[in-house]
Amino acid sequence: MLRRMNRFFGLLAGLVWMSASLVGAADIKEAAVEYKAGDTLCEGWHAVDAAKAGKKPGVLIVHQWTGVSENEKMRAKMLAELGYNVFVCDVYGKGIRPQPPEAGKEAGKYKADRGLLRSRVVAGLDVLRKDPGTDPARIAVIGYCFGGTAAIELARSGAQVKSVVSFHGGLDSPTPADGKNIKCKVLALHGADDPFVPKEGIAAFESEMSAAGVDYKLVQYPGAVHAFTQKAAGNDNSKGAAYNEAADKASWDEMNRFFETALK
Repeated sequence: MLRRMNRFFGLLAGLVWMSASLVGAADIKEAAVEYKAGDTLCEGWHAVDAAKAGKKPGVLIVHQWTGVSENEKMRAKMLAELGYNVFVCDVYGKGIRPQPPEAGKEAGKYKADRGLLRSRVVAGLDVLRKDPGTDPARIAVIGYCFGGTAAIELARSGAQVKSVVSFHGGLDSPTPADGKNIKCKVLALHGADDPFVPKEGIAAFESEMSAAGVDYKLVQYPGAVHAFTQKAAGNDNSKGAAYNEAADKASWDEMNRFFETALK
């Protein structure tokens, strides 16, 4: 009898544990979202945990030079699992997903016209801000490579966000006086051995942030080159762009700690 009772209570405890797990389980909903940036039709990507009711802090993701890709969608899901309402904006426009070398030409159009770049990111920010699941007072913006540049450009426009994070993005500006417009915290996560971002550009960024009194932090990862969060970049540092698992994890953790303060 005692053995049967022990088995019964063991089974009951297991059922209670399973029920608790199900209650706390995430229900990530993902979908493409069409929207307009001026006259341009864009297609972004939305991810949110539908199991969590109420308004959530929002995170806008800006893509790397090939446009909205599986990498940004993966990061959106990871952030949604952490409780954020996430939107990947589309700078280029629906269907424009160039591969190298065309990707460099497409990205170059926006780097040469920072006003256009900012307007495209603002259009995506408006989609996230107006989403009923977003707490508009708690929004962060992150970006990868080209998107890292774009995230900081958004901050330089004076956008009302809490924080921006650049992962291996270009950091200097053709108009460094715009740093005075920044109203949010800035985090730059950079490969210390990145050959595509000159040391002069890093110095110019730090000078701009300091002169404008911006609350910023620059973290450089030794041994990491450009695109260190992108698994598709391979692992050959001699090419100048390569995945670095340690830097990828460390930078993600750094972003999470940053958000804990910036999005309170």
